[in-house]
Amino acid sequence: MVATSHDVMPDIELYQPTDEANALDLANELGSDGWLLGGGQDTYGWLKDRNKTPAAMIELTQIDAWKGIKEIGDGIEIGAVTTITEIANNPLVQSRYSLLAEAASKVASPQIRNVGTLGGNLNQDARCWYYRRGLDCYRAGGNICYADSPEGLNREHSLFGASRCVAVSPSDTAPALVALEATMVVSSSSGQRLIPAQDYFIGPDRDIVHMTVLNDGEILTAVRIPNTWANAEFYFEKVADRNVWDFALVNVAAAIKVSGGVIEDIRLAC
Repeated sequence: MVATSHDVMPDIELYQPTDEANALDLANELGSDGWLLGGGQDTYGWLKDRNKTPAAMIELTQIDAWKGIKEIGDGIEIGAVTTITEIANNPLVQSRYSLLAEAASKVASPQIRNVGTLGGNLNQDARCWYYRRGLDCYRAGGNICYADSPEGLNREHSLFGASRCVAVSPSDTAPALVALEATMVVSSSSGQRLIPAQDYFIGPDRDIVHMTVLNDGEILTAVRIPNTWANAEFYFEKVADRNVWDFALVNVAAAIKVSGGVIEDIRLAC
């Protein structure tokens, strides 16, 4: 298969719901033909190159119920349409969960953080040159991984735990949320699912064509972070070829409970 590129995007329907019920009904009706649109930073390249061909886009940025950061009974809840900049600069996040604030501040560039959403950062597809250029790799339904070779472009791919496909989630905020024992709120027209962050992301050994457990018709609407790790000791490190506007070669997020100079508990995600 030969990869191709186009100068313009294909015709596509755009829906702009302003309430939750309408958005969830649209997602259910369109199923795999619908594309969920947040900040749109990763969308237009896919559409322009014709490597994703949805029939319609559902823009989520006008749904106020899925925006903002608020305190809840046992922690905080962040709407999935909240921008990365809002998360990085939020006083509550900075004071209690600085691990997430630090991770958010490392995403891409200031311009992208200003429009990119938490949901978009968490749900973005694999950042693999071969997959994104339309080659028939495992993730695209083929029977080969072009990156898994000594000559392959794979610096941003898996160091361990791969199965056929070596691509990984490119999200910078994901490791921080896993370390903080966050819960993903997944909504659909039939109800909600609450999924631990560490179970939300899936590897190719479980599903070689999807990065998360989201099913057709479902939308990640919020992320809840418990008080369990509030005000703990935190460490976040992003190693990349460039300091800004680049994807990680590796991210490491750590949440540590220390008492009397002794580590009582620790969660490490990378």
